[in-house]
Amino acid sequence: MVWKTIKKYLPIIGIGLFLYILIKLNLKEVFKQIAETNKFYLLIAVFLVSFYLFFQTLKWHILARKQGMKIPFLESFKINIISDFYGLVTPGKLGSVIRASYLKKYADVGKGLSNFVIDKVLDLGSLFFLAIILGFFVLREQLNSVMGVLVLFFVLLILISVIFYNKQRSRFFLRIIYRKFIPKKMKEKAKATFNAFYEGLPKKNALTEVFLWNLIAWIMNYVVVYFIALSLGIQIKFIYLLAIYPVATLVAQIPITISGLGTREATLIWLFGLFNVEAVKVFSMSFMGIFIMAILPSLFALFFILKKKNKIIKNEIHDIKES
Repeated sequence: MVWKTIKKYLPIIGIGLFLYILIKLNLKEVFKQIAETNKFYLLIAVFLVSFYLFFQTLKWHILARKQGMKIPFLESFKINIISDFYGLVTPGKLGSVIRASYLKKYADVGKGLSNFVIDKVLDLGSLFFLAIILGFFVLREQLNSVMGVLVLFFVLLILISVIFYNKQRSRFFLRIIYRKFIPKKMKEKAKATFNAFYEGLPKKNALTEVFLWNLIAWIMNYVVVYFIALSLGIQIKFIYLLAIYPVATLVAQIPITISGLGTREATLIWLFGLFNVEAVKVFSMSFMGIFIMAILPSLFALFFILKKKNKIIKNEIHDIKES
């Protein structure tokens, strides 16, 4: 009961931090920065979002194909932005697990769930890889205090992945949860989902390819951010932005806020501050990044979601008339 209450109000922490930063920076100044953006660079950023969405879709589309799902790319694209929409409004983007539901047409729930989990792990793994490699070679002095933490979590992610990628090892570790916490009436369904999950796992050598596409997708994401930064007059080399942003993105994954609000901005202000970039410019860059790369695509997602609901309603009306 206590944990449920904590979980319910946990996202308020990040949102509160976001509002605190906004108040401290002066809302008028933020809007002034946004109003005075270089429209040429901004248009380039908006244009490049399509490439980012393409690579973001491609990496898990390839994974789905490796799992034997014969899903058309355009359908993958639609499912991807719908998944991102639900991820946008939930802590730690956990709502993006809705993808497993949309994949029912092409695979069972277990395989759809394994697709989501593997993609999420490779997504985080590629972020840690970028943060550690670039942090070591580009910002070793500036990121010295957090490098140990990044390496530790990366090693833990790899260790957990290795353990649970094997069905027998996974069964051994999950046995207690299955026996003690899964209700009797749910045990058969849980067992079937577990078996389907592992039947849907691709071969390990396929993961390398998907991991590389994840890296490309993240780099494309930060290319868009770079042009947003240029539009605000932020003078920083792309390689430095590429070293900073993965760290902030990882912090944004902590489920104490919605879509990383607050935690990401605080981290970015600290890291860009090491290069004497004004906090108000950094906040404006982050805010515009959310709008261009998350909110705008979500409008298309909302269109597809409402279209599907209307189709369901029409089918139900048709069935009633036929009966």
